[in-house]
Amino acid sequence: MVDGKNNASVRLVSKSSLGEVYSLRNQAGMAARIASYGGTVMSLLVADARGKFDDVVLGHDNLEDYPEKSPYFGCLIGRYGNRIANARFSLDGKEYKLAANNGANSLHGGLKGFDKVAWAARPVESELGPALDLTYLSRDGEEGFPGNLTVTARYTVTEDNGLRVDFSATTDKKTVVCLTHHSYFNLAGGGDILGHEVLLNAKRFTPVDASLIPTGELRPVAGTPFDFTKPTAVGARIDADDEQLRRGGGYDHNWVIDKPAGELGLVGRVCEARSGRVMEVLATAPGTQLYTGNYLDGTITGKRAWRYTKRAALCIEPQCYPDTPNQPGFPSASLSPGETYKQTIIYKFST
Repeated sequence: MVDGKNNASVRLVSKSSLGEVYSLRNQAGMAARIASYGGTVMSLLVADARGKFDDVVLGHDNLEDYPEKSPYFGCLIGRYGNRIANARFSLDGKEYKLAANNGANSLHGGLKGFDKVAWAARPVESELGPALDLTYLSRDGEEGFPGNLTVTARYTVTEDNGLRVDFSATTDKKTVVCLTHHSYFNLAGGGDILGHEVLLNAKRFTPVDASLIPTGELRPVAGTPFDFTKPTAVGARIDADDEQLRRGGGYDHNWVIDKPAGELGLVGRVCEARSGRVMEVLATAPGTQLYTGNYLDGTITGKRAWRYTKRAALCIEPQCYPDTPNQPGFPSASLSPGETYKQTIIYKFST
């Protein structure tokens, strides 16, 4: 499919037993390879300050490597992103038990979350740029969650050099929903991310207990290693003598984004000096997880024979707060019949 202007396009590039892989390219040359399996962004080519394109996300060249060798590289996350304490929650007085796949907790939707399912893919015309619609029906009881949840995720490589994800979902029974995207970014295209400068539009974060479940507190970041209200290198304080950093092995926490609920606004910005690349993140979600690749340990070899070691990348995952179904003080993550869940995330690149 070509838009009739220059060479912006979305096209099918391969098929396998796991699914289809599509290429989305805008007129400026920014391009993404996206698989229907897990809604996975397999590559993302972005220009640096000299006009050279590099792949800025971790992953694998072959789709077949993802089921066994991917710690959520580039995928869509659901039905519930992040952790739910003790793999259970109650909704209208009824308790729902989930799969415990992160110690005693449920993480990223369970044993077979949305990152491990086949989505139906359809290229679409979009005014914003080449786009791909992915749809999935999560059946009532799947991974323990109530309700038949119909989900659509539209990926767009926008003409202003953004990777945009628009989620929508409906249910036939009251449920909980928290969808996000989980690319591992390295704006240098190699090395580690300790020199990447991060700004987060957040004056508070949600501290966690020893199992990385929020305590319920909204703690000010001022005077702590969690203060990214001004651009700060990831490595500047990541090894500080701080209980929260020790618990996460680095940054693996949720920040409370300073913007009106549901409004598309600035989440944060990442700058990498050598390449000159800047990634601005905008979203509608109330929070965002910053994860600094703390559990990458060199056992996974990805694209270009790159061995993915600790802090080789960072993830910025706009979402609801972790464990919201068990935290009455957090903004609700419930969805009822007749309502439509909507969430937008934009990773916008410049130099």
